[in-house]
Amino acid sequence: MNWTTQQSDRETTLDRSGIGGHPSGLTTLFFTELWERFSYYGMRAILVLYMVAPVAQGGLGFDTPKATGIYGLYTGSVYLMSLPGGWIADRFLGARLAVLFGGIVIALGHFTMAVPTLGTFYGGLIFIVIGTGLLKPNVSAMVGGLYGADDPRRDSGFSVFYMGINLGAFTAPLVCGYLGQRVDWHLGFAAAGVGMTLGLVQYRVHRHRLQHVGVRPARSEAGQPAVKAPPLTQSEIKRLVVIGILFVFSTIFWMAFEQAGSSLNLFADKLTRNSVFGIEFPSSWFQSVNALFIIALAPVFWWLWIWLKDRQPSSPAKFAYGLLFAGIGFLVVAYAASLTGAGRVSPVWLLVVFLCHTIGELCLSPVGLSTVTKLAPARLVGLMMGVFFLSLSLGNYSGGWVAGFFQSDSEGALVSLFLKVALTAIGSGTLLALMVPYIRKLMGKVK
Repeated sequence: MNWTTQQSDRETTLDRSGIGGHPSGLTTLFFTELWERFSYYGMRAILVLYMVAPVAQGGLGFDTPKATGIYGLYTGSVYLMSLPGGWIADRFLGARLAVLFGGIVIALGHFTMAVPTLGTFYGGLIFIVIGTGLLKPNVSAMVGGLYGADDPRRDSGFSVFYMGINLGAFTAPLVCGYLGQRVDWHLGFAAAGVGMTLGLVQYRVHRHRLQHVGVRPARSEAGQPAVKAPPLTQSEIKRLVVIGILFVFSTIFWMAFEQAGSSLNLFADKLTRNSVFGIEFPSSWFQSVNALFIIALAPVFWWLWIWLKDRQPSSPAKFAYGLLFAGIGFLVVAYAASLTGAGRVSPVWLLVVFLCHTIGELCLSPVGLSTVTKLAPARLVGLMMGVFFLSLSLGNYSGGWVAGFFQSDSEGALVSLFLKVALTAIGSGTLLALMVPYIRKLMGKVK
């Protein structure tokens, strides 16, 4: 480590002027991600519902397998593009510029979808895919760059960052879902674009807080990186193997979790009572429940990891817990599906499902982001963050395929579908728990 890096580590460690005693740059990235996630989850809340809605109701009139297939391909592609997005930042733009350009393209995509034609619908999706690929891995990499190598605030910092994600995810379905389902689908898409625009404005206004992270790589006169990367050491290779192992189990988790926007969204719309105390609400509002639980529970997990310190479970153990809770949630919805023969079921069932999934998400997702920044060599953080988001890509794509088997008119088929997802998640979590001792040896001193 050279003197400049040591100085940066000391400066970031001493910076406690941001949220909860964290670096001030975390505040900027917190709100950038909040508004980006507002745009993403606002559009996602109505995407499948818009595609399956009859043309007479302003929708596209697609059947369920086609709609969920497009949904899975879109959400999978969003995270797939994180891989080239991380590489572009590492090699050419730097994370700061990648986030800026990505946000601009995302906003353009949402505003394009606000134009009511089939061509602009697909074109807008493509813009959002490209923009999110640039923004998503690099904003997370910058969060990791705010902390010194041994800064104990790192995991809790990602938990704070994760709360920003979910503040956006909570409010988005309420706003975009209401506008889309009750006023006009395309107005809901436009509202998502407004959210991303607000995120870009605050990112530029407070860019001075990020001067020491996400810089553009130095270039030689020939246009190549000024310093060639040294070969990987044996310990670095072992840590990359750990990222690969966690990648597999992360994929399985997101295959289950991302049923929220597809099969669970359809379950909410077609088979759940969308009313409380006689007051009806749009089915897309269920998409805010997970985020609401995150907002309530993230501080608990944030405090828990700090309180446990060296006694907290290792990162792979937390991944195993995440998978187990995801599976438990699907056991609950499988039972709820068995009751649909008598009519629509209580919304309480989905609340319990999302509570289980939220606990699983808090065990796995922010910890996964933090772990990648700790395990990856500094020169490959952006690329490895892209690799981690590739697991979300594969999980989303496979989740869309699985959701294609949703049959609202067949109680038995629904129970079978949800049970299969539950057993896959629980079995994977059990396997990972058995592998924890081996994985910890590969991780070395990283916990």
